[in-house]
Amino acid sequence: MKTIELDDDLYFYIASQTRHIGESASDILRRLLEQPAHQRVPVAEPVAVAQPSAVATQQGLQALLDSGELQKEEKSINRFMQVLSTLYRDNPEGFTQATEIKGRKRVYFSQDPEALRASGSTTKPKPVPETPFWVITNTNTSRKQNMVAQLMSSMGYGDEVIAQVCGAI
Repeated sequence: MKTIELDDDLYFYIASQTRHIGESASDILRRLLEQPAHQRVPVAEPVAVAQPSAVATQQGLQALLDSGELQKEEKSINRFMQVLSTLYRDNPEGFTQATEIKGRKRVYFSQDPEALRASGSTTKPKPVPETPFWVITNTNTSRKQNMVAQLMSSMGYGDEVIAQVCGAI
């Protein structure tokens, strides 16, 4: 496997096209470029996608976007936390899939802050407001957007809503 450098906007676009947790960048690009899939051993079985209720999508997340609260907030970490808190309120069961979202070495979400601390030396775990979850916060804005995009995708949100929310972080 080769390593390539991508501009942040291309990386975010590819990450936003993820259909299931564990889908590799190669798989995403093959699908987008309509290239045949190579025979490979699956790393893990896809996680079932929880569907948000129509009321949750329309009222909670959309209300947050429409309210202007995110735009008023100067710090991306606070916008990130507001989005996570709203996603949990909209669909607590679907939000539990957040614990499946991981980086190469780091665990991003957990109900145990020690699990996050154990996955890296400078993770700076913080509690997601009004939820039983913790999230690492020592990441750049692009990584936070990627984490939200993966979470929202696994929760069943559409690409347009995901792009709108991630653009607001």
